[in-house]
Amino acid sequence: MPSLFRFFAAWPLWLLHAVGAGLGWVVFAASPTYRRRFIEHAALAGYRLRDVRAAVGHAGRMVAEMPRLWLRPESPPYRIEGADCVERAWAAGKGLVFLTPHIGCFELSVQAAAQRWSGAHGPITILYRPARQPWLAEILETARHRPGVAPVPTTLLGVKQMIKALRRGEAVGLLPDQVPPQGMGIWSPFFGRPAYTMTLAARLAQQTGATVVLARCERLPRGQGYVLTFEDLPAPLDAADLDAAVLQVNQAMEHTIRQCPQQYLWGYGRYKQPRNEAPPPAPGAGKAPGGAAA
Repeated sequence: MPSLFRFFAAWPLWLLHAVGAGLGWVVFAASPTYRRRFIEHAALAGYRLRDVRAAVGHAGRMVAEMPRLWLRPESPPYRIEGADCVERAWAAGKGLVFLTPHIGCFELSVQAAAQRWSGAHGPITILYRPARQPWLAEILETARHRPGVAPVPTTLLGVKQMIKALRRGEAVGLLPDQVPPQGMGIWSPFFGRPAYTMTLAARLAQQTGATVVLARCERLPRGQGYVLTFEDLPAPLDAADLDAAVLQVNQAMEHTIRQCPQQYLWGYGRYKQPRNEAPPPAPGAGKAPGGAAA
């Protein structure tokens, strides 16, 4: 399998994307469960399949481009937009929390940001969970340990290292629409439906005062490269109320996804319930008649 990854890593980006787009449609046609989840999740956000059908191919492109992103030392061509908001965040001197959903080429987001800013501001710290398969663990070891990127384990020790990085004025990167393990999240609305949501992003900002910056990395057509866009958070996260801050993070992810819904992973199991985690409260639970809290 490593040899196969190295084989695909040598392909040009346009060919990887062409093959990946076809792969995306094959999976969409062959898996009723995936197809149903894709359509249901898009509908929650107000999109019909015809509105986001391009996302089917982009899911395949994401898979196809991974060997190149993981194994080749040089990054594919990209340009950065919104760098001024990142510069303002560095100037604040309290560290940065980069947040990006499962949209476009999120793997490149960290690589590109590290290339641009790690020389002056230190590495970007990311959470890293080693793969169970030895061959994949070896590949990911190469992929995650790139210049300017500091992977830490998905444990309490890793979280402490992220906090230390922020207090040194460095940056961390997270995918806050990723379903966290049991006990590490809360139920919070995402496109109107309760989703088990990590609290880590909000906690990091609350505990350190770090600036939160939104990122999305969109693919350009015909394998021409990528556009990495940074945005300020619409409003500072609530510093005292964790539930409110987590909701703000979800709303920020919704905003980012709506900028390019054709490249979001609508088929991702965003609403799954972690094992042994209590289900979300029923609508209206804890409310008295008339809408007041009981």
